[in-house]
Amino acid sequence: MYLFRKKENIELKEIKSKTHITDLLFEKTTLLFALLIIFLVFWIIYEMYKDSEASRQMFGWGFITSPEWEPVKEKFGALTFVYGTVVSSLIALAIALPVSLGIAVFLSELAPQIIKTTLSFLIEILAAIPSIVFGFWGIFVLAPFMRNVVQPFLESALGFIPFFSGTKIGFGLLTSGIVLAIMIIPIISSISRDVLKTIPQAQREAAYALGATRWEAIKMALLNAKSGILGATVLGLGRAVGETMAVTMVIGNRAQIKLSWFEPAYSMASVIANEFAEASGKLHLSALIEVGLVLFAVTFVINSMARLLIYSTTKKMTVK
Repeated sequence: MYLFRKKENIELKEIKSKTHITDLLFEKTTLLFALLIIFLVFWIIYEMYKDSEASRQMFGWGFITSPEWEPVKEKFGALTFVYGTVVSSLIALAIALPVSLGIAVFLSELAPQIIKTTLSFLIEILAAIPSIVFGFWGIFVLAPFMRNVVQPFLESALGFIPFFSGTKIGFGLLTSGIVLAIMIIPIISSISRDVLKTIPQAQREAAYALGATRWEAIKMALLNAKSGILGATVLGLGRAVGETMAVTMVIGNRAQIKLSWFEPAYSMASVIANEFAEASGKLHLSALIEVGLVLFAVTFVINSMARLLIYSTTKKMTVK
């Protein structure tokens, strides 16, 4: 009996030892994958920083604050591109966020099952459409409609505001913002819907039991899902900031800073896509790479601020 128990204990120790080795191997492998992502990010930053050395030495911090972009005279500044990127992305977010939240609330709280299934499928299809298709739609459908209908109406109704006055050519910041809004609506609405669905049904029933109306119960669900909705908004904004082809085709591609949203502009991703293949001079190429570095920095700042906002919101909800 003693020998049998001793043998059994030895076998258990061997099994535990093997399990420990397997767990340790799995842990180190996943750690390696995580470190690989960090390494790739820093490698990208290093390569862009190194290849933009000529531009940084020539212009310094003035590269970010200068609106000049004249390849012939070798004068380069990224301010117009930063302006075009940020403004078009914020316009897109202002349009897409309320629409996306409305879709998410309808799908998670109000829609019948058959409509919910069909609409969810169509939203996922919309998210899978290539950006070049949105660009073509923007050129041949949206831009003429903006030029002939939307921009004249906005100027007649809100022309006293500088944002809604100017040359009505169809292409510009507002048009690119609308295209970007359509592109990010599926992202924000899908994630917000999934977040709302994770809220326990018992909370809704408790709200109804206390006499809450349907709107009050939905508002409670939105407040409970605030951090997830903020995360969805960040993902949508990140997509808008980094979008290239669709924006390039409808923003007008003119390096200028105008208050009017009707006027053509330029984004950081667009100028890289348009000029990188034709950049012959070393300084021009270096300036384009520095624009990419600035784009990376803008994206990093936006996501960092959003993460801090999500963290602070989650912390407050946890304390309550």
